[in-house]
Amino acid sequence: MQHDAAYWLQQIRALDLPERVKIMNVCGGHERSITMAGLRGALPKNIELIPGPGCPVCICPEEDVYQAIQLALNEKIILVAFGDMLRVPVNVPKGEPRSLDAARAAGADIRPIASPTEAVQIARDNADVPVVFFAAGFETTTAPVAAMLAAGVPPNLSVLLSGRLTWPAVAMLLEAGKPGFDALIAPGHVATIMGADEWDFVPTQHGLPAAVAGFTPESLLAATYSVLRQLLADRPFLDNCYPQLVRPAGNVSARRQLAQMMDVVDANWRGVGVIPASGFGLKSTLSLHNARLCFPTYEDPVRKRAGEMPPGCDCAQVVLGKIYPDQCRLYGSACTPRTPVGPCMVSDEGACRIWWASGVREAKVA
Repeated sequence: MQHDAAYWLQQIRALDLPERVKIMNVCGGHERSITMAGLRGALPKNIELIPGPGCPVCICPEEDVYQAIQLALNEKIILVAFGDMLRVPVNVPKGEPRSLDAARAAGADIRPIASPTEAVQIARDNADVPVVFFAAGFETTTAPVAAMLAAGVPPNLSVLLSGRLTWPAVAMLLEAGKPGFDALIAPGHVATIMGADEWDFVPTQHGLPAAVAGFTPESLLAATYSVLRQLLADRPFLDNCYPQLVRPAGNVSARRQLAQMMDVVDANWRGVGVIPASGFGLKSTLSLHNARLCFPTYEDPVRKRAGEMPPGCDCAQVVLGKIYPDQCRLYGSACTPRTPVGPCMVSDEGACRIWWASGVREAKVA
């Protein structure tokens, strides 16, 4: 029997909870559902829902965005990227294009796409022009890129890959000392691809309750109830509250294609630093379709330092669940969706953008 949101709220309110419980939700889609449904206001005041590192646009390293901008400006190519990436700002001297959108305004041929199939079609329609697909994202976005490569792509299409795995960022937070949360709601979309079992390390290695959730208020509240019950019973385990789509081993075909087309590598996360075994890199057999090998490099080593966010921007702290969006120094003043300073205000999965869309328009006074 499926229970509605009111049922789960009633169950949660009946629990004898401690004075404060912090639950981190990893997924940007979860944060959007939580915020837009008003779940924070509906839950007991002693339950804190903390947005975590679930926005791929937010953590895409500045050097990769800069590389894409410079390729588009300096090479005779068509560059395609998922729409959110076009507005992500980088730090450049005043007057230089600071985003792919600005580079397009300066004359570069840059086109937003919604799926890898569009990149393939653009390459086929422009067979005499090199097409570079700037592919940034987590497992749910990277798996279709792997499927695209496995199916075969036109010879003029190459990939500038900036793919990341989600779980290593959570593992880093848990291994860095006392975590800033008491339980975890694991991402449903990622678990659909990679499997629920990928998150079993949270209870088994770190003793924290965990539950995979879908994107409806009912599923999110069921997962919240589950981790609260685990916490009260002091019996942490991994609960799958999204069985409609999530299996223990995930999507076997998608995982196979990821393994065939890509290696897992150490990777830089913007504002965070290098996290071991947290990124995807193209296999050496795909060197003819690896934009990093097909074109001159425009990388700037200075951009790889861990704290590379615009001056005053606290996006890294938001991504890591250290502060809430409205605790950023620039939130609602210098940084808005119309004039984003940091990447968390750009993407629909960025916590700052989500909070702004929900009506939170001013920063909290320190």
